[in-house]
Amino acid sequence: MTSASTEITTLGPARLLPGAPVAEAVLAETSAAAARLAGRGIIPSLATILVGDDDASARYIGIKQRQAAALGFASPHEHLPATATQADLHRAIARFNADPAVHGLLVQYPVPAHLDYDAALQTIDPDKDVDGMHPLNMGRLAVGVPGPLPCTPAGIEALLAYHDIPVAGREVVILGRGATLGRPLAMLLSQKRPTANAAVTVVHTGVPDWPRYTRRADILVAAAGVPGIVRPEHVKPGSVVIGAGVRYDGRRLLPDVDEACAEVAGAITPRVGGVGPTTVAMLFRNAVRAAERANQ
Repeated sequence: MTSASTEITTLGPARLLPGAPVAEAVLAETSAAAARLAGRGIIPSLATILVGDDDASARYIGIKQRQAAALGFASPHEHLPATATQADLHRAIARFNADPAVHGLLVQYPVPAHLDYDAALQTIDPDKDVDGMHPLNMGRLAVGVPGPLPCTPAGIEALLAYHDIPVAGREVVILGRGATLGRPLAMLLSQKRPTANAAVTVVHTGVPDWPRYTRRADILVAAAGVPGIVRPEHVKPGSVVIGAGVRYDGRRLLPDVDEACAEVAGAITPRVGGVGPTTVAMLFRNAVRAAERANQ
């Protein structure tokens, strides 16, 4: 990716690492790939399924549909009522699985409480799984086989590369072991590639002395989902701090990283607009790559 290091602003003494320009670069590449496919008569497609009438989920679907249109994607959508059964959801997934014109598919999370999201995820065709969270795709990641990558981990790797943060040979500590972020990110950044190849430690809040690990990190990724858990005394001076964990309190997003950490870190993501924009961009990158694989 093209470096934007000369454009990075500062917050306190730390260099700020925004996600928006990273997402723009990924989406530009994705748009070019979509145009090449369109030249062959192939329109990449990202299908979505929404269950129920949650306003926030409906807004997220709208954002994805508008982004799809901007990129030249088709965006078929199915909206199931809140009373839909697990079988109804599985049938909707099966219809998109069977449609060769659909290259990517996601079920908007969360689903109503009576439904099993993980069970639904496992019925998605792994090659159409743009979230990269199907068990088969997690296995592909573990052994280094190409396939859809989990979006937030892939976005973090892209963010570090874009901002010229060296990763190879450095000590990365991930605070959080979740299946959607901490664990797959550890696998991704430890792989032997120019934008990875790090020494990775995964620690979590069940470890009483977890700050002992974070204080030695060259790159610290906060992914615990505990607002303000990472404070300046937990950060190695001059290190890179990536705030990936957030919690929503009904009014606003609360990040894992206390903003005062910018007074200690050498580089840090902003409270808003850090990892988030890159995650959405990776959905579309996964979808266009699925379209390319399906039409080799």
